Amino acid sequence: MNQMNTSTPLNGNINILLVEDDDGDAKALKRAFQKLAIAFPITRAVNGREALDILKGANGKEKMPSPQILLVDLNMPKMNGIQFIRALRADDELRQSIVFVLTTSKHEEDKMAAYELNIAGYVAKVTAGEDFLNLVRLVDDYRRIVEMP
Repeated sequence: MNQMNTSTPLNGNINILLVEDDDGDAKALKRAFQKLAIAFPITRAVNGREALDILKGANGKEKMPSPQILLVDLNMPKMNGIQFIRALRADDELRQSIVFVLTTSKHEEDKMAAYELNIAGYVAKVTAGEDFLNLVRLVDDYRRIVEMP
């Protein structure tokens, strides 16, 4: 688990769980948050199993505080994004997690599988810089407009 804090959150605290195995994408996303001066605590998991441990506080991982927004890649080792989201939705404590899929996959079957699991949005990362800036704006707008549990 890598903790990537970016100072004090604006207008309410949310915690971001980034479930991403690619170091370059994780760094690019962190830079996008910094570039837009949006400061949320960001915790990174490199696969779905580690993410579940963080959300539950299991296997030596510190439990992540609520409220949370999860940014989930689909193509990861051990437990991919769809398997991870299925596990979230099957867990009574985690089923209402707010999930945005962040992936290189533009396959229609991946989109359908993700939306069938009640995700908040599906973002294709074609160009890391601009796509990540747009995602960060979306997360910030979502946090400001939507009432969190």
